[in-house]
Amino acid sequence: MNRILILLCILCLNLANSAQAQQINEQLYPQKDLLDVFGKLIKGKKVKERTDTTIEDDLSWSVIPAAGYTLQTGLAVMLSGNVTWHSPKFPEQKVSAVTSAITYTQYNQLIWMSQWSVWGKRNLYNFPGELRLMKYPQYTYGMGSSTPTQGKYMLDYAYLRLYADALRKLGFGIYGGIGYRLDYHWGVSQKKIPGSGETDYDLYGFSRHSLSSGLSFNLLIDDRDNPISSRKGAYAKLVIRTNPTWMGSDVNWSSLLLDLRKYLPLHGGKQVLAFWSYNWFTLSGQPPYLDLPSLGWDGNNNTGRGYIQSRFMGKQMIYAEAEYRFDISRNGLFGAVVFGNAHGFTNWPDEKFTNINPGGGAGLRIKLNKKSGTNIAIDYGFGLDGSKGLFVNLGEVF
Repeated sequence: MNRILILLCILCLNLANSAQAQQINEQLYPQKDLLDVFGKLIKGKKVKERTDTTIEDDLSWSVIPAAGYTLQTGLAVMLSGNVTWHSPKFPEQKVSAVTSAITYTQYNQLIWMSQWSVWGKRNLYNFPGELRLMKYPQYTYGMGSSTPTQGKYMLDYAYLRLYADALRKLGFGIYGGIGYRLDYHWGVSQKKIPGSGETDYDLYGFSRHSLSSGLSFNLLIDDRDNPISSRKGAYAKLVIRTNPTWMGSDVNWSSLLLDLRKYLPLHGGKQVLAFWSYNWFTLSGQPPYLDLPSLGWDGNNNTGRGYIQSRFMGKQMIYAEAEYRFDISRNGLFGAVVFGNAHGFTNWPDEKFTNINPGGGAGLRIKLNKKSGTNIAIDYGFGLDGSKGLFVNLGEVF
């Protein structure tokens, strides 16, 4: 018992020293972001810097036009932004956030998406959701974790997604509630390589449109300090989705999603160890091909850095990732990450896992808005069979 008390005291002292070190560091080296840099360039050195990094009642927002390159889009132009808010009247209040982006790409892809997580007073309610509309030609490679790169073929389709949940606090930091899920694909066509024969989509059941509409049952634990750029805390979400034909679905099917994240601050929060596990399982029925678990089709399209989106897919998916985050500059303007991931998908129709595919890489972080903690994330990832490329995000990957 005495040993336990001593260990607890040591832990508390370390946490106190860590927080004190962070406070001293910010006093010695005031935090900066791109807004400070641009302000000086435009107005000269006499401009008064924004020294307050807390989120107040007024909205904190970030908007950035950008051009870049990723494996699934080629060259792309994007306008992205987010808004965060928090009430100082309730110190325990979690940060609410809305993120939106519109993108046009070299491959004639048009993507508009918006995601939100809004917290009610005293964190009694949480309303997360997502809306996206896409015209999206892309390559797919078939089902399983062993599909060859030369077996790819082009799919072209339009896509509407609407997810909306209403969660209530149940106690002990746990939230529960229901939601609605809609995935609608139409105008689906595939362009095969001449002489390649039937694709996995043909064998699975090709359709020019598909509709999945149903309810979700959700459990959530979220004590992250910031949903856009987490440096401490944990996140866990369990979603059971059912898609009955009486709600408009083409077929009856159900799925389970388990999303787990943990953030461990080091050296006063200047370094972070982040862990992510994303597991997506088909429980019953045969989901439409484009609704199957697939790499890069999580809520933020971030699983599988190092591989092109949809490189692997199947009825069952397991995924794990770890990331080491650290500041490069003492004022927080520049940072970096090193990451690694591993994932597996079941083959079809035997639904067996055959192998796990690794990925990894490193990236640069540029502080866009120190008040909301928003970073521009630029990562270079690589995988097996020569897979590699750039991956860009507004905010952290997870």
